[in-house]
Amino acid sequence: MDKVVTAILGGGQGARLWPLTRDRAKPAVPVGGKFRLIDIPISSSLHAGIDRIYVLTQFNSASLHRHIAQTYRFDSFRDGFVNILAAEQNVHNADWYQGTADAVRQNLERLTYLGTQDVLVLSGDQLYSINLREFVDRHRDREADISIAVKPVPREDARGLGIMRVNPDGRIVEFVEKPQEESELDRLALSGEALAKLGFDAEDGSLLASMGMYVFKSGPLRQALEGTEATDFGREVIPQAIDRYKVFAYGYHGYWRDIGTIPAFHEANLELCRPLPPLNLYDQEYPLFTHPRFLPGTKVNQCQILRSILCEGSIISGKRVVDSIVGIRSVVRSGSVIERSILMGSNTIAAEERAKTLPLGIGRGCQIRNAIIDTNARIGDDCQLLNERGVETEDGENYHIRGGIIVVPREAEIAPGTVI
Repeated sequence: MDKVVTAILGGGQGARLWPLTRDRAKPAVPVGGKFRLIDIPISSSLHAGIDRIYVLTQFNSASLHRHIAQTYRFDSFRDGFVNILAAEQNVHNADWYQGTADAVRQNLERLTYLGTQDVLVLSGDQLYSINLREFVDRHRDREADISIAVKPVPREDARGLGIMRVNPDGRIVEFVEKPQEESELDRLALSGEALAKLGFDAEDGSLLASMGMYVFKSGPLRQALEGTEATDFGREVIPQAIDRYKVFAYGYHGYWRDIGTIPAFHEANLELCRPLPPLNLYDQEYPLFTHPRFLPGTKVNQCQILRSILCEGSIISGKRVVDSIVGIRSVVRSGSVIERSILMGSNTIAAEERAKTLPLGIGRGCQIRNAIIDTNARIGDDCQLLNERGVETEDGENYHIRGGIIVVPREAEIAPGTVI
């Protein structure tokens, strides 16, 4: 694994996750109460023994840089690092990253230096638990030039993903990015028997989808990108590589969620609150690393709490918290009800802050349902954030609704008595 480099794609502006990405890059968005999205691919890499990690980003990278600098510090006796490669102008290029492939091409010299054998390309806006050592080992056992992590998806989900056909050996023979035509989907659909040969227990007519995770041999990666204008792996690089290189599918059987939209992000977080969550954050063999904080335990004064995650440094005096995540240093005041919501918490303990118009956290007598309350937001007393009108999309003063989910942005204030 010391000859593997990880490149984590930080994505573009994150428009689908706005307003959570208004002030931060997608990989810096909090998840699970105390982690950041970037912690997932970095932790997976470190567990696999890969400690040369680059994060490629270009939008709002200040908080991401701060989180990485505070979290991932290696000792003086190893060569490991986690570095951010933000888009920059140089004598060869004056443009920002134009896509996933362009981001990697602009950094090929860094990614393939000092005898790098394989480059592992991961996404920074997915939630998953994958054994990357097994992924790389399988890639090498097949002597593949390129390996793509895949899993079966139903027909209704296929139009938004890269879909492929494979031969019985698992070699990819066709790749179509986001197929829309029924004839394309018919051609790419696999039988249950064919999927079983690949180790999947899936229904007839399922399709194999790319998870946006790749392993490239260093040489083929350079050859596929240098001297081209390809900007995207799924649309251009992979389809063009199938006839030139040995491209194989790696069947992934574990948990994976694309959380690029507000509803998907909301649901994936709340899944963690289940008694048996699909993503196990309590596995002692594979802990999820993040910035260590020295905070007191959560204080619960009086509250009914059901199927929820409470993070350290919080003070809860509410009436009820159900199916929700209460992030670090959150405050829920007396009489408030929180249901199916994500409170991202605060950067400072409320008791120590300099008072503004409203105190940090959730006021008294509030009702909040199907909402995301971003970091350092202030919700006044007796607010009703319920979206009882059933609105799908709306932009209001200090709040937004996306996919029916109410989002209160970072640092926003909601006046007492507000009904949304």
